[in-house]
Amino acid sequence: MDIQMPGMNGYEAARTIRMTDRADAMTIPIIAMTANAFTEDIQAALEAGMNAHIAKPIDVKLLWSTLNNVLGRADKGHTGR
Repeated sequence: MDIQMPGMNGYEAARTIRMTDRADAMTIPIIAMTANAFTEDIQAALEAGMNAHIAKPIDVKLLWSTLNNVLGRADKGHTGR
């Protein structure tokens, strides 16, 4: 989820998703992707209901690790394919 989107920022979008009546609203993975990487930015993402925070520029290994962790696949790793 990009934090600096026009119209509705990523924090608002995450809160809106989490508050919907959908059965998966509380479990769908949401990862913040932003150049804002201060401790307070990470905390704001988590408080908005996001599962994790990835700072830009993207570190591909960290991205795969975070995706595996959030998706519950930490034991499988990424094969590069």
